[in-house]
Amino acid sequence: MPSTPHMTTYFEDFLKEIRLEDEQKDALVSAHTKLRERLGADAKLGEILIGTFLQGSYRRSTIIKPAAGQSSDVDVVVVTSMSEDEYSPTEALDFFEDFLEEHYPGQYKRQGRSWGIQLPDADIDLVPTSAPSEALSQSEAARSKVFSSLDIESIGDRNWLSNRFGSMTVSAIDTIMDDDSWKHEPLRIPDREAGAWESTDPLSQISWTVDKNAKCSGHYVNVVKAIKWWWRTQHPDRKYPKGYPLEHLVGDCCPDGIGSVAEGVVQTLESIVKLGPNRPFLSDRGLPSNDVMARVSQDDYFAFYECIVDAADLARAAFDSEDAYSASVKWRELFGEEFPLAAKAEGKASFTARVGAVTTLSEARFA
Repeated sequence: MPSTPHMTTYFEDFLKEIRLEDEQKDALVSAHTKLRERLGADAKLGEILIGTFLQGSYRRSTIIKPAAGQSSDVDVVVVTSMSEDEYSPTEALDFFEDFLEEHYPGQYKRQGRSWGIQLPDADIDLVPTSAPSEALSQSEAARSKVFSSLDIESIGDRNWLSNRFGSMTVSAIDTIMDDDSWKHEPLRIPDREAGAWESTDPLSQISWTVDKNAKCSGHYVNVVKAIKWWWRTQHPDRKYPKGYPLEHLVGDCCPDGIGSVAEGVVQTLESIVKLGPNRPFLSDRGLPSNDVMARVSQDDYFAFYECIVDAADLARAAFDSEDAYSASVKWRELFGEEFPLAAKAEGKASFTARVGAVTTLSEARFA
């Protein structure tokens, strides 16, 4: 008898352990809100600022809590009217330095394609873009009011949205989500090291994740969290693939229609195994010619693949276990001590009911 129907509350508790804590979420919200308010109020930047929105794992609800001693991070995309003909990548980044020196002295550093802002309890990547099309500019003005600040799980919780922002906001979000003008148009970001403007499409990544999560009954983003947690905590000596490349691989391999996080984890790991040990070409959402895995070496991918093979076998054994205790032991071996251990049944092995109260998830269901 497969364990999936009987391990739901165990996975709920596990996911609660690996999500951002309330204080960490509050720190991120405070950090990006204050930054965006300061950007909007700056006289110099006001000449070029069209809007801002969030991207990255926080925005896509695939973020996990940081390792001890580290801070969570959030990416703030700053859509500007800067022309690539008038501004080089270096000049575009330099345009923000006075602002950063005024508001974040000693807390910022120049990066290849962005500015990094390191605060005591949160990190921010400020990512400027060149001028977008008129269609994207118009939709951005509406999206940045509320939609661009919310993660995917929150957008899916219509009751929470209505209680927090009112029914009109829910209706507006539905209209924006149905408007394709913003979903599939790439933006251009300055690559200072390459000396060129490069295309990126975080909006398509967000849109794709929203659709995928719906096709997976809300389980997809949690499958991503679980596999990210496994890779970071169980193989701390291995770094690549990480971040979005790993998330993208999970997205390509997680089947639609999964009935639980456990099922999604098993089938995703097994699907990755079927790809073989050679580094795959993964087309970026909205930019099919871009390979998400381009920066991952074959050696790093092969080392990752060997770990995936073992993980897939262990996940399958956990999923097919005949009692909750045996299943939880194997899931804990896969994910670490954050996964709760079931009570050991006496006598003949059989599935036992969860010991203790059933977990109740937060109504807001923030990632």
